[in-house]
Amino acid sequence: MYNTGKSNGQPGTTNLALEKSKSHIIVEIIEYVLNSVVIKTIIKKSTGNISVMSFDAGEGLTEKISPFDTYAQIIDGEAEIVIDNKSNFLNSGQGIIIPAHSPNHINPNGRFKMILTIIQNVVA
Repeated sequence: MYNTGKSNGQPGTTNLALEKSKSHIIVEIIEYVLNSVVIKTIIKKSTGNISVMSFDAGEGLTEKISPFDTYAQIIDGEAEIVIDNKSNFLNSGQGIIIPAHSPNHINPNGRFKMILTIIQNVVA
């Protein structure tokens, strides 16, 4: 379940207004919600976006394929990120690049938080 502030439980994101030119502690800007995946968008541009996510124990993301490279970094806890059927176990502070067009999914290992950075291909 995604926590989006909506009662219908549909996946989605909420925008998070972080003050520009002011430092913040990334792991503190998103909370855990019971039985939920919470997604907050930090920056959304035509060239890509950065989101922070929290996953309650037992929650993950189903398999998907993105047309863009994605950087995933665990900022609290640990998780298994499966890319092209290869398991990668990441702990807090570790990150991995998920290549464009590669099937991937995220399995929890208890509660965890992560940052996802998606860089889109820009044609000049």
